[in-house]
Amino acid sequence: MKNPPVMDATTRRWRAALFIFMLATGVSMASWVARTPAVRDALDVTTGSMGLVLFGLSVGSMAGVLASGGLVRRRGGRQVIAAGAGLLVAGLLVIAGGAALEVSAGVFCGLALFGAGMGLAEVAFNIEGAAVERTLGRPVLPVLHGCFSLGTVVGALLGMGLTAVRFPVGWHLAAVAVAVAAAGVWTVRAVPAGTGQEEADPEDPADSGAVSAAGSEGGGGRHPDGIRGQLAVWQDRRLVLIGLIVLAMAFAEGSANDWLPLLMVDGHGTSATAGSLTFMLFAVAMTTGRFTGGPLLVRYGPAAVVRASALVAAAGVALVVFSDDALLAGAAVVLWGLGASLGFPVTISAAGEGVRNASARVAAVSTAGYAAFLVGPPSLGFLADHVGLRNAMVVVLVLLGGAALITRALRTPPSGAGEEPPGAPAPGARQSDLV
Repeated sequence: MKNPPVMDATTRRWRAALFIFMLATGVSMASWVARTPAVRDALDVTTGSMGLVLFGLSVGSMAGVLASGGLVRRRGGRQVIAAGAGLLVAGLLVIAGGAALEVSAGVFCGLALFGAGMGLAEVAFNIEGAAVERTLGRPVLPVLHGCFSLGTVVGALLGMGLTAVRFPVGWHLAAVAVAVAAAGVWTVRAVPAGTGQEEADPEDPADSGAVSAAGSEGGGGRHPDGIRGQLAVWQDRRLVLIGLIVLAMAFAEGSANDWLPLLMVDGHGTSATAGSLTFMLFAVAMTTGRFTGGPLLVRYGPAAVVRASALVAAAGVALVVFSDDALLAGAAVVLWGLGASLGFPVTISAAGEGVRNASARVAAVSTAGYAAFLVGPPSLGFLADHVGLRNAMVVVLVLLGGAALITRALRTPPSGAGEEPPGAPAPGARQSDLV
């Protein structure tokens, strides 16, 4: 077996930039999540109304996610990351102002901007991370998402401490916005231009005006962009099953991110500080799973690991839902976090492994994951108005059980089924050079 390529300075800086900005986005997301009880109290709204406010995050995120894949193929990942970073910073500042002024519409609009930036940036990050994996010949996406989880630990600790001392939410989020802006500037300078760009399909009207990439060294063909290209990849049954798996696993992660502090406060009667502490435990478990899951993937393969992960997460959710002991429920979020940790990055890797047109497939599966991650959890708020937040989490339990039944789709496709040509691309290569 050949040794993986030696990492040069450009690739090292490229990878480090992705790690740093994913860390920053994790801090920003957790800072918001940890302060949701304080924001809910400041706005003086019900759980169902808070779900409506959270829907701003979903609207913005889905707009960003749906636009991101096509924009990356037209402009490259670096430009999309720059746009996403700008929207993230603007969104945090608007949320801070809305919370300080106790205006629900302001928080909704800020979440929409924040979500749009997150959606744009994170799909681009998955495409960039897949390109780094191909360059290095070893996994990068689990650690990349581990950096996001590590950021959520830092953000949760910060949020827990500031909640305990009753620090104003507005000033907290404004300070986070400054840190995200600094990380974004450094990242955009370090990421090479052109990653993910592809040659557009001139027969697709949605591609008019698209930027065409230079032909690949290996004679890579034209890849359809626009609506037709994004829908065409779903003709692959294996990709559909992968999309369903990532949908379930992302829903499990997103439900905790959106609702775990309130689930403990309203469902188990804990204090707001204890709710933030519970979310921090979840974030620590997510981080641990992502940074230590590599050897398990190598030994057992993605199908077995994700199947076990779904079952472990389901056990954690079941204890949180059905146990009346707040201490046991709080401890069970460790199982929830460990089980949910590898689902998203592993399925993203599987979507582009051993096949052509990898960037379109990665973008498609990312879109399915973020749809569940961002649209599904707010809908639990409306369900919770009728059955309670704990009972609403049974939906998560059912989805995890379904995902465990179809993980065979994560097995590597047979040799000859459209694998990539041998050889690693140079750092900063366009995606057409990778497929």
